[in-house]
Amino acid sequence: MKPSELMKFQNKQIRVLHFTWIAFFISFFTWFNMAPLATTMVQSVGWLTDDHLAALAIINVALTVPARIVVGMLLDKYGPRIVFSALLIIMAFPTFVFAFGNSWMQLFVSRLVLSGIGASFVIGIRIISEWFPPKKVGFAEGFYAGFGNFGSAAAAVLLPWIAIQIIGGDNGWRYAIAYTGVICLIYGIIYFFIVTDTPEGKKFLRSEKIAAMQVSSWGDLIQLIIWTIPLVGVLGLLAWRLKNLNFIPQNTLYVIYVILLIVLTYQIIQILRVNIPLLKSKETTSGGYRFKNVAALNTTYFANFGAELAIVSMLPTFFLTTFSLTPTTAGLIASSFAFVNLFARPLGGWISDHVRSRKLIMLAYMFGISIGLLGMAFINSSWPIVLAVTITVLTSMFIQGAEGATFAVIPFIKRKMTGQISGMAGAYGNVGAVVYLTLLTFVTPRQFFIILSVGALLSFIYCMFALEEPKDSHGDEYTAET
Repeated sequence: MKPSELMKFQNKQIRVLHFTWIAFFISFFTWFNMAPLATTMVQSVGWLTDDHLAALAIINVALTVPARIVVGMLLDKYGPRIVFSALLIIMAFPTFVFAFGNSWMQLFVSRLVLSGIGASFVIGIRIISEWFPPKKVGFAEGFYAGFGNFGSAAAAVLLPWIAIQIIGGDNGWRYAIAYTGVICLIYGIIYFFIVTDTPEGKKFLRSEKIAAMQVSSWGDLIQLIIWTIPLVGVLGLLAWRLKNLNFIPQNTLYVIYVILLIVLTYQIIQILRVNIPLLKSKETTSGGYRFKNVAALNTTYFANFGAELAIVSMLPTFFLTTFSLTPTTAGLIASSFAFVNLFARPLGGWISDHVRSRKLIMLAYMFGISIGLLGMAFINSSWPIVLAVTITVLTSMFIQGAEGATFAVIPFIKRKMTGQISGMAGAYGNVGAVVYLTLLTFVTPRQFFIILSVGALLSFIYCMFALEEPKDSHGDEYTAET
């Protein structure tokens, strides 16, 4: 697929791509509506403190991990058009509650619920894989993700301007946040009427059961259970961080641990309930895919998207303290890491489409991430700042290109389970971010970059042995499935 094709709006395929990245853009615009207004919130709400904001930042990602799993299952059953529309419409309401909340509990609960909007990413992955053929899907997925992710940057630029310049007053931040909810509500309705799950005449392949991911062998069943544990465990880590901020007492933390253990037990029971009868009867409804490929892509997204979110959180402070810059200059330099996403992620998908081995591209990107992060570990005040920025931008290109390469592979593992597979891989990106940001509180920036580098290298090694080359991934049509 050529970038020039993106301007052919008379092509319904291209229109669906644009309609869908806009939906994703709005999701992230809404999800990240608090951070750029945090200072204004503290100034206008007398009881709100920096510790409250730190707790809200943790809560803002709390339900994203389980939501990506649940949404992935729902979209494989009901289709991306209904699920994307419903998610946007539903998430408008906690946005309004947060915007006009006057108590800590209102802010806490509404932000917790709103964190589920982060699951929007996986929905577009499925609908784009339905509309674009194998030889074009990598670039299309990368373009969707790159421009959709830019919604967070747009929020950082536009919302303070709306709150201060357009609305003004102590409640300007409230109306700016509510504005994002209005956009969610309106576009959720519009999206339902302007797209379809598949092109005309093409059947949407639905997953038979959504209670748990189906597997093809007893060994895969064990792997699925093992890889499910961290998806619940990360919520315990978030609760532990809230306890350290003194927002929940020790006894409440223990209660949360017990609840999470019950949830994990229930999920494992569901996995067994769905898969044991299939494996005993030797049904082949999920044949043709091996879970080790899912696991390999879990590691790549943990190492690349997890690293991206963690680095974006600490990079302004890193440049400010390392080179004694002003906050504005440090912020501008750090923003280059995010802006690269606009072209680096589509580029990763495009290269995956045009090189005959998608696995080779995945490995090259993960190795490049490891080398780039290792280089960033040695940045210090003696470096020319131009060189430091160059290393940072190159590393960002590898990280975000790897994200594009990851989701250029996912549609070929098992098409009718694309939502569930992308949901799990996407969730592991958030798991990576939580783990890395937690580790950041215990180490120096140099040690942190080394840890990130090792994480990418371990993923490279894992993929080298576990990831299989997708079959028929550069053709005009997908391989037929039963």
